[in-house]
Amino acid sequence: MRSLKLASAAMALTMAATSFTTSAEARSRYHRHHGGEAAVAAIFGLAAGAMLGSALSQPRYRYYYYEPAPVYVAPPPPRAYYYEPAPVYHARPAPWTAEWYDYCRARYISFDDQTGLFYGYDGRYHFCR
Repeated sequence: MRSLKLASAAMALTMAATSFTTSAEARSRYHRHHGGEAAVAAIFGLAAGAMLGSALSQPRYRYYYYEPAPVYVAPPPPRAYYYEPAPVYHARPAPWTAEWYDYCRARYISFDDQTGLFYGYDGRYHFCR
């Protein structure tokens, strides 16, 4: 539709330019003007042709929007659950035994053999259990 309108406009401009040229030639015969009006008509026709040519040479864009395809993300593989055995707590030695002294000396630097107490990080003395 657009190209049809442009083609009809081009034909109208061409006909107008040729009518100016023929009328200018007819007047120049009688008045002995040497192409003043013909030059104006030629410039007008050249300008009209340049505008029409540039309009017709423009690319025609059509914009289409396509919804992107949904991306399927596979669920992660099931985790393998390993059941660890319950931790085994070794019984602490009974107080005032040789094992108890060795255990408390190894565990606490501030352990006192006489009282069985150690100096804790909270600034108080605690009994070694």
